[in-house]
Amino acid sequence: MKNQLTFMVALLGLSIATAQNYLDIARINVSNTTLEDLEQTHETNITNVNLEFLLPTPINDKTILITGLTAENSSLVLSNGLSRENLIMTRLNLGAKVYHSKKWTGTYLLLPKIASNLNEVASQDFQIGAIALLEYRHKNRFRTKYGLYSSSEEFGTIITPLLGVYYRTPNNKFYIDAAFPIRMEANYNLTKKLSLGADLRTSVKSYNLGLTDRYVQEESIRGGLYASYSLMDDKLILRAKAGLDTTDYGLYNSGDRIGAQILTIQVNGDDRARLNNEFDSSVYFGFDAIYRLNL
Repeated sequence: MKNQLTFMVALLGLSIATAQNYLDIARINVSNTTLEDLEQTHETNITNVNLEFLLPTPINDKTILITGLTAENSSLVLSNGLSRENLIMTRLNLGAKVYHSKKWTGTYLLLPKIASNLNEVASQDFQIGAIALLEYRHKNRFRTKYGLYSSSEEFGTIITPLLGVYYRTPNNKFYIDAAFPIRMEANYNLTKKLSLGADLRTSVKSYNLGLTDRYVQEESIRGGLYASYSLMDDKLILRAKAGLDTTDYGLYNSGDRIGAQILTIQVNGDDRARLNNEFDSSVYFGFDAIYRLNL
């Protein structure tokens, strides 16, 4: 693990339905990088594609049903002598957003998923997580968020607290929307259509490798800068991105577990035998397309 960055590592690549003044109905993120292991014995080109769809359905004046789908694919070679793997994650996002009062809003999601290379469907492919996030509105332009996420993974149970903020300036030129440590976005409008910004996406998850009795533990931090251009009255947003990818893909034997993990800290320590070398960080380039509704 990359000790200089572990305080930022978190647990899932989920775009939570938060209290911002917009709602992303659909988005696709594509990025590419080349990672080398720390021993400089292995190098692999990695393409990551992430798709997210969200369908909010009002039930009454206090409750919105949330259904959605997240799909992700990372293509890479884990170590010398191994073939290229497609690490595939498909997750349902099922829950509700509840307006408890004028100040407090809660988002509650159940997150069942399949995460593997899909060579052979097995019970280890299926995992489940849940998230609860409370939002407190201080003012219309300023809100804070408090929550908890947990998921069953191949290596054990992972738990993380969430702390976030949303703020938009009175002139609407700048906003920041964050649910640390899983995501952050800051954006400044140069013109009506053109903006510059920064974003951070982190995750910790596992993939079962069918037919090999092994699994991959992915710990990912992708932080970058972007230039954004909006079309269709700001409904379609296109972004070109560049930044730093610190993703590590650890290979382990199935059944080799650590128990509970809080953020990146193993409660009972980690005495697993890793089967490949740790990856170093590298520059990545990416592209985003977002379909957004302003609220």
